[in-house]
This record gives sequence, C-alpha cells and structure tokens, in this order.
Amino acid sequence: MKSMLKFSSIVLSGFILAGCSTVPLSGRKQLSLVDDNQIQQQAAVAYKEFLSDPSTKVVTGTANAALVKKVGNNIAAAVNRYLTEQNIAQNYNFNWEFNLVESKDVNAWCMPGGKVAVYTGILPITANEAGLATVMGHEIAHAIARHSMEQMSNQYALQIGAQVLGATTSSKSSIYTGILNQAYGIGGQLALLKYSRSNESEADKLGLIFMAMAGYNPEAAVPFWERMAQGKSGGAPPEFLSTHPSDARRISQIQALIPEAMKYYKK
Repeated sequence: MKSMLKFSSIVLSGFILAGCSTVPLSGRKQLSLVDDNQIQQQAAVAYKEFLSDPSTKVVTGTANAALVKKVGNNIAAAVNRYLTEQNIAQNYNFNWEFNLVESKDVNAWCMPGGKVAVYTGILPITANEAGLATVMGHEIAHAIARHSMEQMSNQYALQIGAQVLGATTSSKSSIYTGILNQAYGIGGQLALLKYSRSNESEADKLGLIFMAMAGYNPEAAVPFWERMAQGKSGGAPPEFLSTHPSDARRISQIQALIPEAMKYYKK
C-alpha cells in the first residue's frame, strides 16, 4: 500500500511539474494544467449569453458607456504593446470587449480572453477616469495573469490526485469538461471563479502597472480603494472585493507598490 501511494505521489508530482507557466511582470510560476484557449472559447460563449440575457441591460450611447470603452481600449493597447515587447503576445490571443451594464451591484470583471463588464453600481466609487482605470486595470490583470486558468488547474490537480490515489474510474476528460462547465457554465449561467488572496494581490500589482502603461497615474488607486473601504463600512463587502478585503492593509500594500508602477507612467 505504501509503495502504491509513493508511486501515485511521484506520478502526480511529475504531472503537476510538467504543467507550469509564468505570470508576466511578476515572474511567478503557476499551475497550468488546462487549455487556456478552450477556457477563452467557453468564456466567450458565456459572455455572449450574459449580454443577450433579458435580465442584462447593456448601457449604450452614454458618456459613461463611452468612458468604459475608452479606458478599456487604452489599457488593452498598453498591455498589447508590453506583451509584444516581451515577445509573448502570441500567447494572448485576446478579443477584447468592454461593456457597461446597468446594475446596483458594486462590481466589475474580466473573463479569460478579455471579455469585460463594468457595473454602473461601481461608478460612484470610481468617481473619475483614473478611478475607472484602477478597477479595469485590476480586472484585466486577472485575465493577463490567467488566474481563472490557475484556479481551474488547482481544481483539476486535486480531482486527478483523488482519482490516482483512490483508483476511481472517472476519465480525465470528463473531469476537465466538468470544471470548465462549472466555471463558465452553459445555458446563460455565468459563474465567475473566486480568486485567492494571492491572486488578488498580484492583480493589484499588475493592475497598477497596466494603468500606468496606459497613461493613468497609479497614485489614483489609493483614493479609489479608500472610497471602496468607506463604502463597505457597516455592511457586507461589495462583490468586487472578492476574497481580498479593502482595508488598511490592502491600501498600505498598494502604496508600497506605487513607486514601481510609476516607472511605467508617462503622462
């Protein structure tokens, strides 16, 4: 039994070590066991279904809607330039889309492949163009860092590990498909993954740099997160905060990151 467990552990370790990728800018190694192109395809379908759902009201023809597209395109262009300079643009075949959605929810997100939604409920907190760039830079950073792929890979590794150790009969392909469907489900159900605290911190860092690359002063991030912290006082945290609360520690961490982000900033 011990020999079997040892052999299974060796097989699983080799399987995991063979599937690693590197996050741009941070240089962190991450687990990469699922096909990012397939994730993007499924996310694109889910995004289209979300936009066409009768309960989704996409805002068009307003100054705020135009601003969301402007800021998104500015950051996307800056990110694309960086990826090209690093000779890794071929690994990010994103088809960017930016939409403002009518909702009281304080939220915004970017799906794999560059599918972005900003909810009107967060606009009073963004307050201005630089504040909006803070939000969109953070969410775009999640996509560029492939945090969804990483979370799915973690789930895949756990389930494959259980299969190896328990000698279950579920196929790897069925596990893979199940994880994809759970993350970006079929039939209009959009179930975005929750990111870990380390993912959120990494998105904070990359987001500051991306907004700086796009010509937005990263110092604007501090008052945005201060407004976000004030907004959650006495109530449940907004969905946008995910697993990383907006508190003094986060603001302090962002302040510490600003000098590095300023190196990329050009007015």
